[in-house]
Amino acid sequence: MRKTTALVAAADNEPLTTGIIERRDLRSRDVAIDVTFCGVCHSDLNEIHRHGNKPLVAGHEFVGIVRAVGPDVTRFRRGDQVAVGNIVDSCGSCIMCTAGQENYCEQFPTLTYGGTDRVDGSATQGGFAREYIATEKFVYPLPGNLDPAGVAPLMCAGITVWEPLVRWKAGPGRTVGIVGLGGLGHLAVKFAHALGASVVLFTTSEEKAAGAKRLGVDEVVVSKEPAAMQAQSNRFDLIIDTASAPHDLTPYVRALALDGTLCALGALGSMQFDPLALLIGRKSIASAGSGGTAGTQAMLDFCSRHGITADVEVLPARDINTALARLEGNDVRFRFVVDMTQI
Repeated sequence: MRKTTALVAAADNEPLTTGIIERRDLRSRDVAIDVTFCGVCHSDLNEIHRHGNKPLVAGHEFVGIVRAVGPDVTRFRRGDQVAVGNIVDSCGSCIMCTAGQENYCEQFPTLTYGGTDRVDGSATQGGFAREYIATEKFVYPLPGNLDPAGVAPLMCAGITVWEPLVRWKAGPGRTVGIVGLGGLGHLAVKFAHALGASVVLFTTSEEKAAGAKRLGVDEVVVSKEPAAMQAQSNRFDLIIDTASAPHDLTPYVRALALDGTLCALGALGSMQFDPLALLIGRKSIASAGSGGTAGTQAMLDFCSRHGITADVEVLPARDINTALARLEGNDVRFRFVVDMTQI
C-alpha cells in the first residue's frame, strides 16, 4: 500500500483535518496522479455533513500530473497532465457501459469517493489528497491550452450540464434558458453560448445581470417577478435548471415552447409542478446525471477548442474549511478550487 497526505472528515459536521491515508498499489492499468487542483462541490458538503461513511476524503473533480503508470497503461506516461471526474470505474459490460454511458452503469458506477472498489471491496477516497490512483479508462488528458485550476470543475459541474445541452440539441436557432448562475449554471451559460444557442438566464438577483452578459447570456429574467415570468410563456426549446434549493417548476414548464424540455439538475428531491402545464404543448420534465467517458472527452475537446474553463477562486488546500463554510453560505463566484500542493 502507498501512503499520501489528505484532508480527512473524521466525523460528521467537524472541520476537515490533515491526515495520512493509504492508496492501493498500482494495478496493471492504473495511473498514479499527483493531485494539483481539486474543485469543491456542493455534494462534498452533503457527504461531509452526512451521518456515517467516516472517515471520508471528499473531492471528485480534480487535475494533476502523472507520477507513475501500471505496465499495461498505453494512454499516459509520467509527467502527463490529466483530469479525473466523479466516476472512476464501472462494470464495463452492461448496456449503459457499452454505450459509453458508464455514469448509468446497471451495477452502479464506482464513485471517486464514497464508492466501493470493484476489485478489493475497499472504500474509495477522493481528490482532497496529494495522490490519487485511478484506472486508465477514467483518466483524461488535460488540454494543454487551458488553465488546470479552471479545468477541475469541468469534471463534475461541467459534464453535468454538458450532456443535457448536447442531448437536447442546444445550438443555432434554439432558445435555451438557464436557471441559476452558480457552479453548474455559469458553465451551462458558457457551453450554450459557445454551441450557438440564444441564452437566457433566470435568476432571483438583478445584480447578476452584468456579470451574466460577460459569460454569454443574451437576456436576464428576474424569476421572482411574476409578470416577467408570465412573459416567457411558450418560448424555450430547453431549460436547464441548476437551482439547488427546492422550488416550483411550474413557471419554467409554462415557459417551454411546443415539445420543449425542462432538465432539472440542481434539486433532485421531490419536485413540485402542475401536471396541466406539461399537457399544454407536449412538454417534458427530464434530468441527467454526470457523464460517461465518451461525453466527458467530447466536453474537454469542445472546451479546448473554445477556450472554456470554470470561473474559479483558488485557495490553498490548508484553507479547505474556509472554502466549505463560504460555499455553504453561497459566498463564491463561481467555484472554489483548492491547491493541493499547499496542504
